[in-house]
Amino acid sequence: MAELVYPPVIGAAHTLFRALDIRIDMKGTENIPRKGGAVLVSNHIGYLDFIFAGLTARPQKRLVRFMAKESVFRHKVSGPLMRAMKHIPVDRQQGETAYQHALDSLRSGEIIGVFPEATISQSFTLKSFKSGAARMAQEAGVPLIPVALWGTQRLWTKGRPKNLKRSHIPVTMRVGEPIEAPKDQFAGAITRRLRERVQELLDAAQSAYPAKPQGPEDSWWLPAHLGGTAPTAAQVKEREAN
Repeated sequence: MAELVYPPVIGAAHTLFRALDIRIDMKGTENIPRKGGAVLVSNHIGYLDFIFAGLTARPQKRLVRFMAKESVFRHKVSGPLMRAMKHIPVDRQQGETAYQHALDSLRSGEIIGVFPEATISQSFTLKSFKSGAARMAQEAGVPLIPVALWGTQRLWTKGRPKNLKRSHIPVTMRVGEPIEAPKDQFAGAITRRLRERVQELLDAAQSAYPAKPQGPEDSWWLPAHLGGTAPTAAQVKEREAN
């Protein structure tokens, strides 16, 4: 079936990124399979992550169908676009429907995008991973593709105003080699291995990142362990509990 909406949306995204002079550094895209199903797994630090993670598949001429919360599909603007691009709505109360939809898509040769942290990490460090991505890969008999994004939080993230003006913000993306998900292994063990690999890619993306905070007020996007003023994971957890 012809893709009437997804390619023009990608084109519009590229046009916007050029207008904003977003400097994209993307490596490892050869690890995206040219054909067949796969589960693309990325860290989650900003609202635009699905766009950037999806771009990693374009050099191999692939499209990624992301699993996203159902409320996005109810929005009058994003909803029709998300449905037309064949992304998968996830109702937290009835997750099995979305899971089966994703499985069917994987078995038909699609790439499914998943953010296993479930929500944006406000500490900009990796949260714990849910095992759904590994279980899907096991059941569908497809590999997991680890991806790390860095810099997207500076454009638009939770608790911060959008910065969609010409700010010359760099975005670094790293794609790792496929990780197999054998059916005779525990999904938890595969998930731990997957998270370790995403962490390695995230470390590499952060090391390669060409920008540094311009001063104390600009250090909000850098994690505390790298000298920034972003809250630690423990501080975020405490804040959310109160």
